[in-house]
Amino acid sequence: MALPGIAAAQSNDTQAVPVIADSAAASTEDPNALPDIVVTAQRRSENSQRVPVAIQTITGDAITNAGYTSVTDLQYLTPGLQYDPTQGAAFQIRGVGTTSFDFSNAKSVNVVVDDVVMDGQRANGLIGMVDIARVDVLMGPQGTLFGKNSTSGVISVATTQPLLGTTSFRGSASYGQNNDRILNATVNLPLGDLAALRVSAFDQGQDGFGRNVTLNRLVGSTHEYGGRARLFLQPNERFDITLSGDYAHHWDSSVRTPVSGQPAAVTAILNSLGVYPGPRSADTADSQFGEIETEEWGGSVRVHAKIGSNDLTSISAYRSTLYNNNTPADLTPIDKFAYIPYNYGHLYTDKISQEVHLASPQGRLITYLVGAFYNRLEATQTQLQWATLGAPVFTNGVPIKTLYALTGAIGKSGNTSLFKSVNETGAVFGQVQLNLSTQFRIALGGRYTHDNNSQSLSYIYTDPARVTGFTPNFIATSAPPVVPFGRVKGDNFSLRVSPEFQITPDAMVYGTYTTGYKPAGIAFVGNIYSPYLPETVKAWEFGLKSEWFGRRLRFNIDVFRSDFTNFQATILTKVPDGGGGFLLTTAIGNAGGLRSQGVEATIALKPSRSLSLSVSGAYTDAHFTNYVYNATTNYTNTRLPNSPEWAGTASADYDRPISSALRVRAHADYAYRSSYWTVVGQPSYSFVPAYGLANARLSFVSEKTGIEAGVYARNLFDTHFSTGWQLYGALGLLHYTSPNARRTVGGFVNFKF
Repeated sequence: MALPGIAAAQSNDTQAVPVIADSAAASTEDPNALPDIVVTAQRRSENSQRVPVAIQTITGDAITNAGYTSVTDLQYLTPGLQYDPTQGAAFQIRGVGTTSFDFSNAKSVNVVVDDVVMDGQRANGLIGMVDIARVDVLMGPQGTLFGKNSTSGVISVATTQPLLGTTSFRGSASYGQNNDRILNATVNLPLGDLAALRVSAFDQGQDGFGRNVTLNRLVGSTHEYGGRARLFLQPNERFDITLSGDYAHHWDSSVRTPVSGQPAAVTAILNSLGVYPGPRSADTADSQFGEIETEEWGGSVRVHAKIGSNDLTSISAYRSTLYNNNTPADLTPIDKFAYIPYNYGHLYTDKISQEVHLASPQGRLITYLVGAFYNRLEATQTQLQWATLGAPVFTNGVPIKTLYALTGAIGKSGNTSLFKSVNETGAVFGQVQLNLSTQFRIALGGRYTHDNNSQSLSYIYTDPARVTGFTPNFIATSAPPVVPFGRVKGDNFSLRVSPEFQITPDAMVYGTYTTGYKPAGIAFVGNIYSPYLPETVKAWEFGLKSEWFGRRLRFNIDVFRSDFTNFQATILTKVPDGGGGFLLTTAIGNAGGLRSQGVEATIALKPSRSLSLSVSGAYTDAHFTNYVYNATTNYTNTRLPNSPEWAGTASADYDRPISSALRVRAHADYAYRSSYWTVVGQPSYSFVPAYGLANARLSFVSEKTGIEAGVYARNLFDTHFSTGWQLYGALGLLHYTSPNARRTVGGFVNFKF
């Protein structure tokens, strides 16, 4: 289902967009009609209205107009898309996604940037939304055409392709409340007649709205910067190469803050320091500053060649990620009360991938695409968690003598966990389309996948003096794993069948049956080896894509149902805390059954040349049909976490000249989601009430210089919401908040030449 009313961006695919129908071709010249939306959902440039897949398409301009800066903000522009920041940091589509964390766990929703799968743990592969041409959100299982099997959907991001023979520069600067600032610039340079270079860079950030009163620092601040370069070489019309490289850095101080349920002594300490826990509070008094830092970098080589009338494409990629987390859990100064004062993690991922596919020309009786894919992802993480479990670290300046090493093992000298994992996958995939008539065609796709995942857990010794400033003794809280290393292998064949019928030149109905697969994995829960089973899904979808009144109205609707078996889900389990009690922690396991079903619809309207309107909505019923964990826990018939039943977006764009020298532009959008829970099993403490976010933008453009200046408002009505809730042992109920959970007003200027 495509987001309407948005101009099609340039595709990364070198093939020309086919003429779908005479009426569609003619309408592109009509300024009063809705523009075509070009997507590459089937690895070819096609009009979205002829693709039998539910797609939400968002252009870079739409992202800019909404004022969002991160790939995770796409959830506010796409009904049916949700982002969970707490458990593995992953997307969900139609309520379903990766809601837990394990190093060998594949993502249910893959982010694919310029045909490269971004599957690094704790990373989404895209920081900073600069120079984005288009984002296609493909709903439902995707595996027969994309390199990596995705059981719930794909977010396909296309950055802008370098342009031959063109010199251009564009930049943007904005500044608003809370030191909200965005700087970005893009330059396109021709290198002779056969090559072009495109370079973009960005720097953006915002001050937090919570306070760490002990350290006098803001909680919830963010800062990101980075850049991307793409070199396009086209020696002739039958051969081209694109070399891409990128680097990005992210930092934030978005940490857990107290809501309720803290021990009376802790609450008294917090109150005495001016911190009053509550659902709208983002304050803390921890004397250790919590922060998260991520670096991502990589490169790819895309080679395209014409082999006869076929198109051969190869994509070779390398990516690395560095993730550092410093997330103490004390809430108060550690000389008054401490729980887990030292909580440091360091994750490094390293991946290579290779994809090659061959596509036949379009417009024939039989068209096809066949390909092969290989991906190897290695991850290494060290994690130390040293706790006092309530005792202060310092008493009258004297340090505590003993710390509990939650990341140690009884009888081992190490106080720090060391995880190593290798996730390796190889696949062949393809799709054949039979164009049986001008009205009817059917696509048949398949994918064979082999996975080989391994993971180990060992222990190393970290010099505590470098971390704490003193040298305590350590007491480990768990026995070492009986099985310190595990490996799981798996094979799967997934398929896709999709007939479609063109009722009229501007209306098409389709149906799709798809299966999907996620490999088994290895987990260590409380140092216990705990492998989990592969996940499979069977999905059905039926849809209508149509345009009316000279293509001034676009109406798309689809109904869907996905049935998952052995869904890899969050489980709540207890691990020893070393003091005779337990910590309630989340791990990964299998839910026997899960069903996601619902309906999605989009209406786009262009009542005049100057005004465009769109409304999209989704109803999603995503619940466990079989989820019994041990003898006391039964989550059957509970909804998935972070899965609202209702979600919708609406937007309006107005653009017209007001004189020969000046034009006015106005934009407004609204995103709504109904209530949901953030923790599996729907515990009452994790309930998030329904809320909506509104954004607005007003600007004036000089017709002579192209300079645009204006004002913006993000979260116009100052709507507050929490992004995650967590019960954390004796610390009680904690939560996360988002920078988007408050109003931000500012001004901006855009320029280009």
